[in-house]
Amino acid sequence: MDYDAPEFFDLMAYARNADHDVIDMVSGDPDWGSPDGIGEGLHEYADLGGAEFQYPPTEGLAELREAVAARHGVDVDRIVITVGGGEANYLAFALALERGAGSEALLVDPTYPYYPGKVKMLGGTVEYVPAERDGTLDPDAVGERVTEETALLVVNTPNNPTGAVYDESTMRELVALAEAEDFLLASDEVYDGFDFSGRFTSALEFDSPNAVVTKSFSKTFAITGFRVGYGVFPTAELASAARDRHMLTLTAGVRPSQHAVLHALRTTDPEYHERSRRVLEERAEAFTAALDAAGAEYMTPNGAFYVMARFEGFPGTTENVKRLIDDPGVAGMPGGAFGESRADWFRFALVTPRAGEAADRLAEHF
Repeated sequence: MDYDAPEFFDLMAYARNADHDVIDMVSGDPDWGSPDGIGEGLHEYADLGGAEFQYPPTEGLAELREAVAARHGVDVDRIVITVGGGEANYLAFALALERGAGSEALLVDPTYPYYPGKVKMLGGTVEYVPAERDGTLDPDAVGERVTEETALLVVNTPNNPTGAVYDESTMRELVALAEAEDFLLASDEVYDGFDFSGRFTSALEFDSPNAVVTKSFSKTFAITGFRVGYGVFPTAELASAARDRHMLTLTAGVRPSQHAVLHALRTTDPEYHERSRRVLEERAEAFTAALDAAGAEYMTPNGAFYVMARFEGFPGTTENVKRLIDDPGVAGMPGGAFGESRADWFRFALVTPRAGEAADRLAEHF
């Protein structure tokens, strides 16, 4: 069975086992620390005991669902709390492929590597729409690839790996296309708190019966190990179908994690998010300035926390990623892991305080 298993963990292990200092820029694990409310919420939960240590409601803690619904101005019966944003995506993909509208998923190339594998696990097929050179998406290009078999379009904004942010016009046209051609738009918005451009627009702005929005607290609160995400489904009926699949797959989510997230939502000052965003903007500026010195071509990120770069005569293959780990000791990801259109590029995650040092190593190396 070919599920297109991502290369993240193999490359992380290669870097970890190196006998010299390596700066890890492979995975998207935030390094700037969680808000105090996360730890406080866990301590609070630990003292509850009894019934609070048992299964949570399948669809998630009621108070957390209510807080999420209020955050987005939607009815609470449209919310399902999931085990990370990845499960929310899986549920959205499954709903799209079960609607009977077709078996094909359109993904944007380059794409997050977990999307194709999920589609194939669900019995679907994958087609790609190339992004523009700057990572943005042309809705007309999407429309040209829609067929009678198109059941799903997956977009990710702010984008991993390109750092592109889809603006209001793009999202409006994509939602309209989904409605006109009757496929499901799954908008993965896990990086919505890391928009540097001010242009981010959620698919929720358009209140469409053909749009599912998936989100996560993993990046927002720097808690990738807690596994708390959610889906905002267009109707209570679709949310109920997602809940049933979630129950049959996992029974329920993680109660202490959900309790901690709820406490953090209630207590975290907006300055925490603004500070995290500033840290990433500063790292992006320092990293791309050093890439300029290296003579590299790169995509300036408008959001998320990744930079894609290309070095003349040194394509972004897995073998060359390992060479960069060996010398100068910088670990990234091969562009081919994200699709054919950026196969000669590398992707670097800015979730290390040593991002500037990593860029200086690359500049010296090239």
